[in-house]
Amino acid sequence: MDTASQISLQHADLPTSLLQLLSNTLVLYQTTPYLPISALLSLGATSKAFQSLVHETHGVFRHLDLTHIKSAQFQLAPIDHGGEVWRNVQMDENVTEDDFYGGPLLGIFNTLRRRNILQNVHTLILDGLSVTSDLVTDIICSDTFSVRILSIREVQHLNERKLQQALQYAIRPSRAPNSPKLEALYIFGPKDALPVPRFRRHVNRYPPGIAPIDTLPHYGRAMYTHGAQIGAEWNIKSGDTLADEIKKNGDKWYQRSGKVITKPPSNEWAETIRACMGIISFDAVLCNGPRHNLPVSAEEQRSETPWYELRNAHLPPRIATCAVRSCCNCKTSPEGSSVFGRSPIERFPLLAPPPLHASSAKAAKAPAAEDTNDKKLLVRCLDCLRNRYCESCHKWWCEDCYEVPDPSYSSSGALQPWESVGSPAGGHPENNGIKRSCFECGLNCAECIVRTQLMCKLCGGGYCTVHNEGSTLTTAGRHAINGCRC
Repeated sequence: MDTASQISLQHADLPTSLLQLLSNTLVLYQTTPYLPISALLSLGATSKAFQSLVHETHGVFRHLDLTHIKSAQFQLAPIDHGGEVWRNVQMDENVTEDDFYGGPLLGIFNTLRRRNILQNVHTLILDGLSVTSDLVTDIICSDTFSVRILSIREVQHLNERKLQQALQYAIRPSRAPNSPKLEALYIFGPKDALPVPRFRRHVNRYPPGIAPIDTLPHYGRAMYTHGAQIGAEWNIKSGDTLADEIKKNGDKWYQRSGKVITKPPSNEWAETIRACMGIISFDAVLCNGPRHNLPVSAEEQRSETPWYELRNAHLPPRIATCAVRSCCNCKTSPEGSSVFGRSPIERFPLLAPPPLHASSAKAAKAPAAEDTNDKKLLVRCLDCLRNRYCESCHKWWCEDCYEVPDPSYSSSGALQPWESVGSPAGGHPENNGIKRSCFECGLNCAECIVRTQLMCKLCGGGYCTVHNEGSTLTTAGRHAINGCRC
């Protein structure tokens, strides 16, 4: 065997180095989104080879998450020390409010711009930080940014009205070609929860009852008692359950379990989303209920015209905040369900969390195959569901199955907590309407009311068996015999 063959065999026995591993672009692109920018910069500073790999390879800084960067946090001291320089912002009379609150992020962006990193960022996550409307306007309209997916959920000091004006300006008909670069904006949903590490499962290879005591998992402390072992098992189950819930959080729209957006956006946002349709996508969509369509004119009205196409039943654009199943009576809906891949892409919202390995609106809207089988989406606004939706069992009746006797009542404004919906509008055709019999249960159908509400035999007052309101005893069954707090 010659010397060259011996050297090649010796090199073949050596383990693969980190540089060789990351030089594979597939491995590099799959790894970098999980690393904070500080780790990438530290890796690039270790050697010239890593510096070339990190700073000269396209796509390394494509996904940038500043949520947990310490220097990006806005923490104002309770005492104002005048004359100091705070996070790259001079504290004097020349500083505007937007410069003050956007100081931390402005300093980071200036540093990234000097290092020629900022223009390579396509997905930018700023959830929970201090983000001003002027800063978002720069991200959307400035040529120094190339952001396609922007997440500003639960941010602080954001003027939403100015942001709406910036979006209207960005999509103006006279805008430059291929602008704006932004394709997706996350703003309505909650920010993503921290990833929950699953507990390391202990595999006991011994039959039950004969395992030696030194094989039991300790989890950092003594586990000799039976109670401690039960507690550790429950910790494992709780960690797995929480991790599964966080994993499914992105497809809440497809779980069809009622309200998805807890805080209804303003009506101005509905107009903004309608103006941006086809250009910028949001983590919310407009309601496609039939009452939002253009009403039939008086000349075109016929006897067979549905009631929801009349002018007095028309509703202005509203953002859909609830994901529902098909109508419990006819198993469909007037507008039909949206099927991903078949229906127009504008009818689908952005799903959380933002995608790690892609920076396009279509990738952010694609549902996970394991979370939904049929991939059908049916969303409605609160006005379309009023008088016809049960908050307990999530059943609802579509416009073809239930005609509201007074359509103007359902669009008269926000529902007050003390209102009993159903009776003023004529009630449900089968079961006397949707009513609020318990403040915590919300608006329920007649079947849920019969199942959860009982009446005191002494005073005749009603109470809820789920929340046990007004009861002096802990068991609802005894409460029905002995009476309530009367």
